[in-house]
Amino acid sequence: MAAKLKASVSVLALGVALASGSALAYQQGDVVLRAGAALVDPQEDSSELALNGTNLSDTPLDIDSSVGVGSNTQIGLTVMYMLNNNVGVELLAATPFSHEVTANLGGTVVDAAEVKHLPPTVSVQYFPMSSDSALQPYVGVGLNYTVFFDEEVDSELDAVTTSLGLGDAKSLELDDSIGLSFELGCDYAISDTLVLNASVWMIDIDTTATFKYDDGSKITADVDIDPIVYMVGLGYKF
Repeated sequence: MAAKLKASVSVLALGVALASGSALAYQQGDVVLRAGAALVDPQEDSSELALNGTNLSDTPLDIDSSVGVGSNTQIGLTVMYMLNNNVGVELLAATPFSHEVTANLGGTVVDAAEVKHLPPTVSVQYFPMSSDSALQPYVGVGLNYTVFFDEEVDSELDAVTTSLGLGDAKSLELDDSIGLSFELGCDYAISDTLVLNASVWMIDIDTTATFKYDDGSKITADVDIDPIVYMVGLGYKF
């Protein structure tokens, strides 16, 4: 009996040691670097395409039109600094996302362009659990700045606009965007320094796409991209 009691106490002590070892213990001054797969899933809504300021449906073409934006997965990176035991500030970064842009022209969907963007986002996060909890859910609110670059017009759209007498597009420009972001996430400690992380952001990204042609004509569309960004990965606490 004494041997069994001793063994039980030893197992209990080991369990307590493991539990305390896995405690995340976020405290003021901690830095957490996270990395993982980040998926940008646009929930886009767009205005009609407009030729020199006039919607295509109001021109002799009489075409209903809209813009679509595809999703993309890249490497996501975040770095967080704990201001105190319950509040942190985080920077979200990533490798450049690449999106296929489509144009719906009277029910016919054509590839319009490919664009890249970077969406750096700064958030203030609140951790409601005690600082020694291994499970650390959090909420955040922040500000996003999205910069677009490497815009390339697709040959499918050029074929359509050539048939309209506009020829090939000379260039495509997308305006940069500033908007709010909201975040939900959770860290779970697997050691004193390593964490599993899952997080999701809802980001307000609005832009105007402008296709420019040699004769000075422009086709424009206002696009609310408003993506949901999902990320899963690992974190390291310093």
